[in-house]
Amino acid sequence: MATKKAKKAAPKKAAKKAAPKKAVKKAAPKKAAPKKAAPKKAAPKKKSARKPNAAFMKALTPSAELAAVIGNKPAPRTEVVKKLWVYIKANKLQDAKNKRMINADAKLKPVFGGKAQVSMFDIAKLLSKHLK
Repeated sequence: MATKKAKKAAPKKAAKKAAPKKAVKKAAPKKAAPKKAAPKKAAPKKKSARKPNAAFMKALTPSAELAAVIGNKPAPRTEVVKKLWVYIKANKLQDAKNKRMINADAKLKPVFGGKAQVSMFDIAKLLSKHLK
């Protein structure tokens, strides 16, 4: 009986080997077609350098509460957010369990509108009240 099982197992292995060979042959012609089309598309595309928006980079003056955290020099909104994140990381104010939440300390509480904890996605909204 052991010989009959061995004979039955052998044809199954041969069938499995034959199937992948057919799939490989079909895949090769598909790869050749996109290679021919790619050089034609790449040649006419030339993108111009992206220019920053002047209003986006405008220096804004921070309020007294925000100046206590980032300094009182006027800075663009992007720089204000970067400085705020440096302060948050340096003082380890990011919540340990939920990294999306920022815990306010004594300096940040007035900036966050008196809230003890805010979401990182609300920071830009809360900062807009302190920039002019």
